[in-house]
Amino acid sequence: MNKFVKYYSVIALFFFTMLGFWSCSTQKNTATNRALQNLSAKYNYVYNANVLLETYQENLRETHQDNFDAILPVYIAPEAVGFASTENNVGAELVEINKKAQAIIGDKNLSNYVDEAYIFLGKTNFYKGNYFTAIEFFDYLIRAYKKDKTITLTALNWKSRSLMQLDDYTAAAKALDTLTRTLDSVKTQKAEPLATLAQLNIYNKNYKKAIFFLEKAIKQTGVIESRTRWPFILGQLYEYDKDYNASLKYYTMVENSNAPFEMYFNAKLSKIRIYALQKDQSTNRKKQLLALLKDDKNADYTDKIYYEVAQDEEDNKLFPLAIKYYKLSVAKSTTNVYQKGVSYLKIADLNFKTLRNYANAKLYYDSAAATLPKSFINYESIAKKAQNLEYLTTRLSLIAEQDTLQLLAKLPIQERERKIEAMFAVKDTTTTLKKSKTKLDKEKTNSTFYFANTSALAQGLTDFKRRWGNRALEDNWRQSIKLGGQTTQQVENLAVKNEVDRVQNNNARSDSIKVYTEKLPLTSEKLSKSNQLLIDAYFEIANFYQQELNDQEEAVKIYAILLDRFPNNNHLDAIYYSLYLDFLTVDKEKSNAYKNLIFEKYPTSIFAKIILDPNFSAKQNTLEAQLILVYNSVFAKYEQKEFEAVIEQVKQTEQLYATNNLKAQFDYLKAIAIGRTNNVDALNAAFNQIISNYPDDKLIAPLVKDHLAYISANLNTFKARKIALVDFDPTEPRFIEQKENIVGNLQPQEKKSIATSPAAVAAVKAEEKPTPASVLPATAKTEAVKTDAQPNSTTPQTNKTMVADQLFSKAEAGVYYYMVAISEVSTSVSSSRFGIGQFNRGNYTGLALSHQLLELEEDQLIYVGDFETLNDVKSYSIAINEQLSRIMKIPAQAYRTFYISKENLAKIKDRSTLNRYIEFFKTNY
Repeated sequence: MNKFVKYYSVIALFFFTMLGFWSCSTQKNTATNRALQNLSAKYNYVYNANVLLETYQENLRETHQDNFDAILPVYIAPEAVGFASTENNVGAELVEINKKAQAIIGDKNLSNYVDEAYIFLGKTNFYKGNYFTAIEFFDYLIRAYKKDKTITLTALNWKSRSLMQLDDYTAAAKALDTLTRTLDSVKTQKAEPLATLAQLNIYNKNYKKAIFFLEKAIKQTGVIESRTRWPFILGQLYEYDKDYNASLKYYTMVENSNAPFEMYFNAKLSKIRIYALQKDQSTNRKKQLLALLKDDKNADYTDKIYYEVAQDEEDNKLFPLAIKYYKLSVAKSTTNVYQKGVSYLKIADLNFKTLRNYANAKLYYDSAAATLPKSFINYESIAKKAQNLEYLTTRLSLIAEQDTLQLLAKLPIQERERKIEAMFAVKDTTTTLKKSKTKLDKEKTNSTFYFANTSALAQGLTDFKRRWGNRALEDNWRQSIKLGGQTTQQVENLAVKNEVDRVQNNNARSDSIKVYTEKLPLTSEKLSKSNQLLIDAYFEIANFYQQELNDQEEAVKIYAILLDRFPNNNHLDAIYYSLYLDFLTVDKEKSNAYKNLIFEKYPTSIFAKIILDPNFSAKQNTLEAQLILVYNSVFAKYEQKEFEAVIEQVKQTEQLYATNNLKAQFDYLKAIAIGRTNNVDALNAAFNQIISNYPDDKLIAPLVKDHLAYISANLNTFKARKIALVDFDPTEPRFIEQKENIVGNLQPQEKKSIATSPAAVAAVKAEEKPTPASVLPATAKTEAVKTDAQPNSTTPQTNKTMVADQLFSKAEAGVYYYMVAISEVSTSVSSSRFGIGQFNRGNYTGLALSHQLLELEEDQLIYVGDFETLNDVKSYSIAINEQLSRIMKIPAQAYRTFYISKENLAKIKDRSTLNRYIEFFKTNY
């Protein structure tokens, strides 16, 4: 009987299987087909897709690092990656879910699970970070299944989350308004939509509403994780709302649940904090926090404990103690890089806002920017502070260097030489090892020393062989037995190595001493240059405090130092005006004194005009905008070779705008136009008039001097001409015989100094000077962070680690260009290019620098080169940027400057890659 049943069961199974294949293959819309497709879709695709999705979400929860110092996100989502992502950078589960969803839509389209398939596609794109694509899928579901309220609710929920991930809170709020109206239409699956409503209100800092929705969500959820995460968030929200009893209730709920240990630990910390707030016993809280260090379970959270203690000390205004504990938090950080970054940030903020130690603040902002993720809420502000404070630390370093040089220059020759020798002395590294060997020898002669006892050694060797066999005492087998012999050998080897190093490095050391000695301001000319560097540095620091940091008190202190050291410096008019502004609201008498000094000593200065007419600056800006338009009009005439019109229009401009900062450039155009229409005598007269009128101009005067030198060297040729300038190239009016070589090919003595300004000199020197961290071995650097909690160095190498953009190369080799990116393709840049050419010919004679134009679809790029080394292009950038406001004949907000390697320039094809490179440039250079 059993055989009979088995036989016919097999036949029946075969028949129904074949029927299923036939039905599916023909895709007929019959009851049988629908039933089979429903069966197959449900168990072969939907069930497995849900399992895969749960696995992915579980993995995401386990790998996600929460920042417990901020309100936790209600749900965990990845960062946006754009419109599409490759399959290589997402979880395998998401790829498999996509395949199953597409199979349902393609092969099981008669089933009841097509809507589920589209939901899966929307969710997988959400978790891939493709939020725009996800929104498209959810919008389709809302339109196609508007009668099914459960599907509509799910689609609105995930659409809202996608919009919030894109920071489009307005659109998210509109979608959630529709969702709220739909909530009453369904009886189940309300928890997630309610949580999304709570998240939007958290983003909008409407914590009372967030609490309302999240408490309702907890009552609806059956997910274990939500019953721990959401109560913790409620504890945070009530704490922000200062409802401490409710906050304690939810933190206790988390503490008594089976929440992950990190969440349990932070709930416990939060309770200690709230108890202290309620009872106002911060000292007691500190004891409770430090007591947590004794529990081994808290070993991985030592950094967090010290951070909490530091916050207490900061609240009590015990800032040195606060910094001490923040540094301990950094030093003890093992796994939580986020916490380490936040501790760095706290130290930086204390130095910046409270202690006003801006040099230290810059170092710690650097460290915070290098450690924190770019998704950190204030990351851009941190990076900007670090970048701005570089300006300050560079000038402080310059002052320290020049003060040292001047101090050494004042010493007697013998004492000076001795001090310089000491500065470049090489430390004898054998001393420590010799001391160690001496100590070890003393210990070995002491009878209490274990390895001096031969009987104990013999017994130990026997025990060792019995257990481990007759093996050599290598690696870590009682390393101390070999210590004495090893130390001796190390000392001998090191002595030999040091002797070789001394011989090899002696000449280099002598050269370094010689170079340093040459910097000493031993002559009046060198001392004058050194003093000017100091004056400029102090002035720029004070101005930075005043304009950038809004620290008027510190600015006044620096101005006072500057006036005390250099009472007759070349910035007195600007200093008096700054002090007039600084004291305007705090000390009227002092403010008036400085105002009177301006009227007395500098009655025609721009500062006197601003004091007399508060709207002078606004008028000046309008005037400058008008001048640029006029200049471009004159230049257009010049390009069209209408030289008589150029001369006439410049004369009219002189009458309309008697004084303006483009006057030298107008006169230059007029001089060239005279040269195109008159003989060499008229041209020389025009050029000499420019030198007479603008002897200190850094853009036009050097250029005109080179022109005059060239004319003088070829005077007979010019005299023979009826028209002085017969050739004409509107973008390159050449007067100078330029050598066909580039910066990198010149010998050092042939190069004209690129760093022509104090700022340029300071910046280049600062970049060339290695920091202590940059010369440590890798292990030493790590240990330094662990033990001393030192901030990162300020070298460019440190910053380079912050960028993960693989499109661009960080290699420092090859050809470089200085770049100006203009954000409009319709804007004429001819006059600006002409200005760059003027600057190059006047300041870089003989370097054969060319400036070319590259047009993208949305931008224009002017690139200057070739520069063979990174230092050359950096120095050029510093020098030209000082004159760029005069060179560029377009608004400052319409262009950006940077430098780039030839390799990276070839990769810029559109605005998107241009912006990516500029971000790469800011972080790496």
